Amino acid sequence: MNPTRADQRTKSLRQNPFSTVSAHLCKTLTTTELREQRPTMPSLSVFVTLISLLPFLCHSFSPEAPTNRRLLVLLDDLSLQSSHSIFFHSLISRGFDLDFKLADDPTLSLQRYSQYLYDGLVLFSPTAHQFGGAVDFQAMLDFVDSGHDLILAAGASASDLVRSIARQCGVDFDEDPSAVVIDHTNYAVLGTQGDHTLIASDDFIQSDVILGKNKIEAPVLFKGIAHSLSASNSLVLKVLSASPSAYSASPNAKLSYPPSLTGSAISLVSVLQARNNARILISGSVDMFSNQLFKSAVQKAGSSKKYEKSGNEQFVTELSKWIFHERGHLKAVNVRHHKVGETDEPAVYRINDDLDYSIEIYEWSGKSWEPYEAGDVQVQFFMMSPYVLKTLATDQKGLYRTSFKVPDVYGVFQFKVEYNRLGYTSLSLSKQIPVRPFRHNEYERFITTAFPYYGASFTTMAGFFIFSIVFMYNK
Repeated sequence: MNPTRADQRTKSLRQNPFSTVSAHLCKTLTTTELREQRPTMPSLSVFVTLISLLPFLCHSFSPEAPTNRRLLVLLDDLSLQSSHSIFFHSLISRGFDLDFKLADDPTLSLQRYSQYLYDGLVLFSPTAHQFGGAVDFQAMLDFVDSGHDLILAAGASASDLVRSIARQCGVDFDEDPSAVVIDHTNYAVLGTQGDHTLIASDDFIQSDVILGKNKIEAPVLFKGIAHSLSASNSLVLKVLSASPSAYSASPNAKLSYPPSLTGSAISLVSVLQARNNARILISGSVDMFSNQLFKSAVQKAGSSKKYEKSGNEQFVTELSKWIFHERGHLKAVNVRHHKVGETDEPAVYRINDDLDYSIEIYEWSGKSWEPYEAGDVQVQFFMMSPYVLKTLATDQKGLYRTSFKVPDVYGVFQFKVEYNRLGYTSLSLSKQIPVRPFRHNEYERFITTAFPYYGASFTTMAGFFIFSIVFMYNK
């Protein structure tokens, strides 16, 4: 090579070291683009798909920030988007991303490539007889079984599909399709038209975790169908109950037989927290979420007190915070155990060892993790049955700890924390540890409990010695 040309080439590379590589790549692409175009199309389509899924993955549920972010809202009619806008705007203002679709949308899908596209579902389509696209009854159940949350609102014309979903969640709507909740004692005075189907209820569940710390002063307006709780499902709870004078029947027909649902057996709004911590809200009224009832004044029959605004907005907002894990979500971290006076976790304990056990528990406040304070967290030292059950003491900063002595039984034990409290996600933690007996060289030289046997042995020897002397020298 010409030295002058080589020097120029070296100088060019120092100024732009990527020019030669770029030129080489461009030349290679030019000469082989026809051959490579067809094989690279699948790769290009996969790349485009991953890019399209990126927004969904960015908003996905995270244990470090458990608040659901992307919600699918299924509607019977898109007009509900404006008639229920206050409720939807409250979700958006709290950081949720809402995707509005008709229930029969042919492009409807809950997951793609085995990954769920949404963290929660709001079902405001009580009359839907089937869902569009790839969504069906089983897909809804799988969505909840995978740990996602659901708000289901029914109405006077609830379809069999909606009733079936509610039934799988432990709620049974009145079988009469024309029946609604009627109450001739606790109806809303301003909304009555003679049929007393607009109910003013203030029978709330007593739980600050589910409904917030601020008391709901005004009654909640409800116009819809009644449901009862399944006796076989212990996880479902009444959040808003009907009064003892309420019953479920058709307002346009005379009663020829007693109503099937009456009094306090009627639930207006119920919630369920599954064992996988998925949360479900079931309401017999989609109108309860409407702007009209949010803004409506209310006066309960038989009461002189009139409220300028119903309690619907506060009730629904606080309840949705609980449903979407903005409140009542716990996590446990830094589970530790070690011998007293040590810091390292041993691989095995010995019977009668003194040990320390500690755990940190935090609650999600909607924006950050805050220390959880409670006095009912317990740990079990478990083998077939609990040998030790201790209540953990807290330092009010999220740390729970206790000390106890390992029982005088060897085997494979478990540290178990099973924490279930109303309104909070359940904690189920276990950690296995073996317990061994004393080795032969670890026993005390003289055991205190064996002193009587020692005394008996020496007494026997002394007696035998004395007896021998007496026997030998006695004439």
